Amino acid sequence: MSNYTATIRWTGKDPEAFRKGRYYRGHEWVFDGGTVVPASASPDNVPPATANEAGVDPEEALIAAISSCHMLFFLDYARRAGFVVDSYVDEARGLMAKRADGKIAVTTVTLRPQIAFSGDKLPTADEIGQLHHQSHEDCFIANSVNTEVTIEQ
Repeated sequence: MSNYTATIRWTGKDPEAFRKGRYYRGHEWVFDGGTVVPASASPDNVPPATANEAGVDPEEALIAAISSCHMLFFLDYARRAGFVVDSYVDEARGLMAKRADGKIAVTTVTLRPQIAFSGDKLPTADEIGQLHHQSHEDCFIANSVNTEVTIEQ
């Protein structure tokens, strides 16, 4: 199979702040293609002024990964079925909650894709539903998590 890597870089600048739990949570994600993404803990989960609010937090990244993976499968399956997709916009949402075992987790992700098609062959609602079903079943990321993923059309 395939092997994927990401380098996560953080540097502490203030040992005393670190000891008190008031250290800066901003860090970088570096990917093999050279892309560097500012990342951070969610400002909702750490003391004020210790997060990089412009950075991507792990919770957002998980939701984006699920949505992106689903979209990539959807686009390919739509193409194979003879449909032309002009745009695909998904304002995906995740819910973090306490599970039955007491642990906090992203328990549900709701995908809400808005898809524009063109051409002579337009899909029916049933065909779009089938494309979503097939995309969800085959999405590597959705298959890798315990999170419930739903799709609103």
